[in-house]
Amino acid sequence: MALSEEEVRHVARLARLALTDDEVAALAPQLSAILGYAEQVGQVAADDVEPTTHPFALADVTRPDTSAPSLSREQLLAGAPAVEQHRFAVPRIVAEEG
Repeated sequence: MALSEEEVRHVARLARLALTDDEVAALAPQLSAILGYAEQVGQVAADDVEPTTHPFALADVTRPDTSAPSLSREQLLAGAPAVEQHRFAVPRIVAEEG
């Protein structure tokens, strides 16, 4: 499919592109070639191929959400390098205004 320079200008206006006459003349054959390639892809006999979003079958890899007992506060804080008021103690990174 060959695009005319006027069609290229129209597409450029739709894309809000300001093209010079030289750019329009250079882009017309390039865009025509791209449309030709797209047309070739459309001619592929793929009636027997099922539409898919991925070439391989994917399975859900998540586990079921089940309730289980968690560690106690003492067990959690036992491995902390510093504890303050039953919480992890960390260095202050934001200065207080004051």
